[in-house]
Amino acid sequence: MEQSLHQTQVVTIIALVVFALIMVFIGVISTRRTKSIDGFLLGNRKIGAWVSAFAYGTAYFSAVVFVGYAGQHGWNIGLGSIWIGIGNAILGCLVAWLLLAKRSRTMTHTLSVKTMPEFFEARYNCTPIKLFAAVIIFVFLVPYSAAVYKGLSSMFTTIFPSVSTNVWLLIIAALTAVYLVLGGYVATAYTDFVQGIIMIVGVFAMVIAITASPNVGGFGNLMANLRAIPDNGDGITGAQITSIWGGASWKFLCVNIMLTSFGTWGLPQMVSKYYAIKDVKSIKKATIVATVFSLIIGCGAYFIGSLSRLVLNNQLPEGGVDSVIPNTLLTALGDPNIGTTIILAVILILLLSASMSTLSSIVLTSASAISVDLVPTVKKNYDPKNQMILTRGLCLLFVALSYIFATMNITIIVNIMSFSWGVVSGCFIGPYIWGLYSKKTTKAGAWAGMIAGFLTVAVTTIVLTATANADTFAAAFKVASSKAPEMGVAAMAVSIIVVPIVSAFTKKFDDKFLAGVFANKEEE
Repeated sequence: MEQSLHQTQVVTIIALVVFALIMVFIGVISTRRTKSIDGFLLGNRKIGAWVSAFAYGTAYFSAVVFVGYAGQHGWNIGLGSIWIGIGNAILGCLVAWLLLAKRSRTMTHTLSVKTMPEFFEARYNCTPIKLFAAVIIFVFLVPYSAAVYKGLSSMFTTIFPSVSTNVWLLIIAALTAVYLVLGGYVATAYTDFVQGIIMIVGVFAMVIAITASPNVGGFGNLMANLRAIPDNGDGITGAQITSIWGGASWKFLCVNIMLTSFGTWGLPQMVSKYYAIKDVKSIKKATIVATVFSLIIGCGAYFIGSLSRLVLNNQLPEGGVDSVIPNTLLTALGDPNIGTTIILAVILILLLSASMSTLSSIVLTSASAISVDLVPTVKKNYDPKNQMILTRGLCLLFVALSYIFATMNITIIVNIMSFSWGVVSGCFIGPYIWGLYSKKTTKAGAWAGMIAGFLTVAVTTIVLTATANADTFAAAFKVASSKAPEMGVAAMAVSIIVVPIVSAFTKKFDDKFLAGVFANKEEE
């Protein structure tokens, strides 16, 4: 047993060293393309189709999807949870790219803006709306960055039981900081491409290894074995696990599909990928690549989660649903040989890749919200030359903060995480989409969409916390937090509905202003 563990450790360390060297190398060679703030944040808008697509996909799927969502929903819902992966690919990628990519690329180029808050300022001729957007990004995305570490500890501590979890989290943070600070978005995009390839290989390895597990019995027997799962006391049987529409959980399934799919339409770290793509011609190819990538990663992750009850003999691990995927993998690969050891090493690098790609994207977005959107506005006579230094420094600071939040498990930070997607997308989705498409959208309409989206979550949280039947505020707030997905979906819907309604009754922009906003400088 000790010899097998030693073999696994050696192979894993070799894989980690090779992976780290590749990431640092990309960061170093990317520095020559980050001489300006536009180069640092957008790669001078010259990122190719494949790299842009992988950057989008890897920012979409972090380790939280594999370990948190896939473990929880696969265990509780079963095969029906695969619809989340399908929804993410179709709605969160295909439709999002078809609807937003070309318009975003063209308009941000015309307006010469680099961030979503800058877009709001230029589109609605309003500096305060930029400041509000920057604050929302900072408050809700920086804490969310800590969540990307989730699930990594279970895998690493099992293979390296004598090494503290915090050591592995520090390695992730340090490695991400190195290539991000050196190469900015260019380094992030190209490391995402490498990490995306690793994620695809890792998902296929996971599917093959787990399906071949004796308890699963291969593709030919898995359905019969899933149907035979008895109720272990939690009320879930094989009928639920094999229900194609999610069985009794179909409403919960629909809410999560909408939150995780439509949420990407208003998240600045996702839509920024449209800004950076090199030309409109590349968008069609990137749309296809991003959709296929998301289909593989999303469906693969939830498929693996749906088989977890078979592999674990229908017994929830001691660590709860967050331990489902790690324990499923370790059980399925429990008889180490050189083949399973290599697969396990690839899976560990997959989780690392998923975490680092999402972390770097969030941190870059958060840093730019301060250095590009907030500081130059509030500080008069700000020297643009300092912007690069400040942005790099903030990237380093925010990576450090994400590490601290992840290791200290600060209660308020954990609570903010649960609302992050819903609040950010709920504030931005309406003003962003209507701003791209409708000349009738007004400044008041944009403000109304942002504030309504935010208040939908804030007011609902206050009401649910106040009316919860709980002994302490923390317990009551936890009850409210459990409804965060529903609040997020409601906030996005409210934002999209409110913007055109308020715009219909408020002052329109003049034709000259709109002509400048909707011009296409690339065709001039």
